Amino acid sequence: MATDIRPRFAAVGAGRMGRSIAIACAYAGHRISLIDLRERSDAAWEQLQLEAQAEIHASLMGLSQLGVLDASQVDAIASRVDCVRADAAAAALAGAELVFEGVPETLAAKREAFEQINRHCSDSAILTSTTSSILVTDLVPLVRWPERFLNMHWLNPAYIIPVVELSYHPGTSAQVLARAKSLMEGLGKLPVVCGPTPGYIVPRLQALVMNEAARMIEEGAATAEEIDKATRYGMGLRFAALGVVEFIDFGGCDILHHASREMSASVSAPRYSAPAIVDQMVAQGRLGLKSGSGFYSYEGRDIAAYRRDVLSRTLGMLQHAGLWRPPADETHT
Repeated sequence: MATDIRPRFAAVGAGRMGRSIAIACAYAGHRISLIDLRERSDAAWEQLQLEAQAEIHASLMGLSQLGVLDASQVDAIASRVDCVRADAAAAALAGAELVFEGVPETLAAKREAFEQINRHCSDSAILTSTTSSILVTDLVPLVRWPERFLNMHWLNPAYIIPVVELSYHPGTSAQVLARAKSLMEGLGKLPVVCGPTPGYIVPRLQALVMNEAARMIEEGAATAEEIDKATRYGMGLRFAALGVVEFIDFGGCDILHHASREMSASVSAPRYSAPAIVDQMVAQGRLGLKSGSGFYSYEGRDIAAYRRDVLSRTLGMLQHAGLWRPPADETHT
């Protein structure tokens, strides 16, 4: 019989995020320890375990009902999640290659968790925090091996959304970062990397959009329904086909420059003034696709083929949304 050499995962914290990460690992064919570090009575532990197992099973059944997996697979996938009580945490942590810390968002709670993680994990384990609000540099002092530590921010629901944001600190080993990316790719995830920046990438961008949507409702500029229609089938559809920075280059950095100038004057300078990098690129003539360079370089690229690819991506999103219509058979007057 072949030896199972798949990596062993451990999620510390048996709450919603830990359970969701456990599903992602189990769905990809890996066993994972879902560890509760809190000392509980037998009855309380049994209740937590039943709740976790029920949520995992229900989430998988939901996927089955949507046709992405067969109902006969649910029990096998769920069985790959081992719920681990506090008194068995040491053994589970000792066997983990990659640890996801997901306890409540306080330094005190994370300090307590990392005390046990530091004590029981092997010297080769990669340690991560799934925090959504605490900078990786603020957590470094809690970790025994900072070179093997980074933040790993999952987007909810973690077992569905492919992007996982990896936030490293200056002392993170390049080999560890590469290994963490590889492990995430092995789970079918799409890791993206950023430094120790507040809000990572996705939350930082989406907070601006959500706040501006709320302001428009507050001002009476548009209803929630109209804003949601515009974002789902306008902005959202376009940004599903092109990345945000790619979109700047495709339309032209000068367009963003001029739009920012007008919006900063008519709406809010603090919110809409362009960053210095945009002004500098316009001054240098680095306007994007039309000038041959912008945030990306287009030297030697088949521009016509690239434009067709962008059009294909956009049409694909339109077709997925059911919004693409064939041409009319006759002219309407």
